[in-house]
Amino acid sequence: MRRILLKLSGEALAGDKKTGFDEDTVRKVALQVKELVDADVQVGIVIGGGNFWRGRSSESIDRTKADQIGMLATIMNCIYVSEIFRSEGMATNILTPFECGSFTKLFSKDRANKYFEKGMVVFFAGGTGHPYFSTDTGVVLRAIEVDADVILLAKAIDGVYDADPAKNPDAKKYTEVTIDEVIAKNLQVVDMTASILARDNRMPMWVFGLNEENSIVNTIKGKFNGTKVLV
Repeated sequence: MRRILLKLSGEALAGDKKTGFDEDTVRKVALQVKELVDADVQVGIVIGGGNFWRGRSSESIDRTKADQIGMLATIMNCIYVSEIFRSEGMATNILTPFECGSFTKLFSKDRANKYFEKGMVVFFAGGTGHPYFSTDTGVVLRAIEVDADVILLAKAIDGVYDADPAKNPDAKKYTEVTIDEVIAKNLQVVDMTASILARDNRMPMWVFGLNEENSIVNTIKGKFNGTKVLV
């Protein structure tokens, strides 16, 4: 595996607190990513903003403004997580689709590739830069643009099920599932826009539980306990 794009949920990074950050959780992620970087795997990261903002649940805020707040939440997350990564000895850079002063650099494929070749962990913050698109769409878009080999979706749940396992104890976990089946059955691995984008550009996604011990490293080393979404 030469280059991966790792998607982390904001809620997962908050740990049991559900909001903000849990530094122990973030540091465990950092140590796993460092192991990959030391093995010459190029790592890009997208982080959701759900530990700070769930604007779509509000009926009093304009959707465009709510999504803009969400984009800023992802930037805060990336700045925080990248600093934890730096404290563990990794070089990082944060790219956004819009100018953020000196906080980040403006995204371009050439700039991202330059950072990857220097061994940096590249954070893609701010989503697509446009409202009505989620970080799901943002991660698939960036993975396609930078020619990632696979998207790793580290979630609070350990794979893809045919029903919500929290509500249905008989829910079946898939070992493998095609993206066409994900779309047809609305399995909600990522949102529909992101699913179609992944299908049309043949971008595979592997879904696994972030909270499992060493799950990121194990996934790359073939000790995979999640679901592979095939294209």
